[in-house]
Amino acid sequence: MGEEKFKADEVLVIGGGLAGVEAALQLANRGIRVLLREMKPVKYSEAHSSPALGELVCSNSLKAMGLGQASGLLQEEMSRLGSVVIETALNNRVAAGQALAVNREDFSKALTRRVEDAPLIELVRGEATTLPNDRYTIAATGPLTSEPMAEAISSVTGDEDLYFYDAMAPIIEGDSIDRSVVFAASRYEKGGPDYLNCPMTREEFGRFFAALTSAEIVPTRNFEKERVFQGCQPIETLAAKGEKTLLFGPMKPVGFIDPRTGKRPHALLQLRREDEGGQRWNMVGFQTKLTYPEQKRVFRLIPGLQEASFYRLGSLHRNTYVDGPRVLDGYLRARRAPWIQFAGQITGVEGYLESAAMGIWAGLNLALRLSGKTPDLPPEESGIGALVRHVYTAPGKRYEPMNMNFGILPPLGVRMKDKKESKRLRAERALEALDKWIATL
Repeated sequence: MGEEKFKADEVLVIGGGLAGVEAALQLANRGIRVLLREMKPVKYSEAHSSPALGELVCSNSLKAMGLGQASGLLQEEMSRLGSVVIETALNNRVAAGQALAVNREDFSKALTRRVEDAPLIELVRGEATTLPNDRYTIAATGPLTSEPMAEAISSVTGDEDLYFYDAMAPIIEGDSIDRSVVFAASRYEKGGPDYLNCPMTREEFGRFFAALTSAEIVPTRNFEKERVFQGCQPIETLAAKGEKTLLFGPMKPVGFIDPRTGKRPHALLQLRREDEGGQRWNMVGFQTKLTYPEQKRVFRLIPGLQEASFYRLGSLHRNTYVDGPRVLDGYLRARRAPWIQFAGQITGVEGYLESAAMGIWAGLNLALRLSGKTPDLPPEESGIGALVRHVYTAPGKRYEPMNMNFGILPPLGVRMKDKKESKRLRAERALEALDKWIATL
């Protein structure tokens, strides 16, 4: 069937995660009717548990704010493009230093209300198992795409085994944390005392490290080759590389003074609040695939967590994504079926912000094209433009997921020793280019 026979005033969006919600609202806000299919609560993935849309399953943080951070730049760009995710995050923010962290339950409930209250969006619960060939569709099925839908996507893209693994960190009940040991502070006292910090002496770290590196892990299924995204490696995988990998990584103690000793700890674990009242705390950087009994045994060796009660234990789950440079164009359309677009992490971006940004671009460009106007791609100087270009032009033999970072932006053209100044100039250039592009839409 030719695309010219499709209805131009209605779109199917499959998936109610961050990308699907952003895409649906971008379309609806421009007068396009949307049928949004979400399989929860009829069916859940191995990592989801809430019927709400936009459920955050890994961290409750949308990363650092401020234009000195790549994530902060992308947040600002998304806001200028009308991001409902950023707006809702700001309205449900919890204290987390310079990070944009949210009460994940309130955040998801608020996103769900926005969709349910949108007059042009019909939300249908139940699993979609096929991709239609008679209507415009945005597949925002996420990194935990169900097997039937993965097969349907494979029939469109030709992919067979593109996947990697992502690990979730445990969440601890706040009233089980020993406050006589942990102390509240942000690194270098930036952003206020928003984190709880578990300081460790050399001896305490040694015992913990020995237990961690000998603990039992959940085995990977024998028919799947484990491919862990670099930014989400399990804590035990990092530990296997040596003590310094932890001491210069997720357990880095610099920027902190233990008030009990007046000295910098040998190692330190940060806990980030999950809700404004501090009832639940996330173990920052402690994604893991240790078995549940081992998580309890090993993590209770950390000072302050001896009696920890776990609201959620960590886990490792499969993430699915398409080979963007081979199968997608700059509008995130499948080259073999251009009425099918993709959005979110399944395009090969990694992270909440990046996923939502691809949802914005998918919904925005489709809405404009259905109204008779084909927009230029976002400028490569912008964060969202750089991510789009990664998705469909990334070089190399193997396509790998990408976070937003200043390194994917074009160089300034001059060598600069001052990294902060370089980031500032790139951020200014990005927003200037984005504003000029927005004015053409």
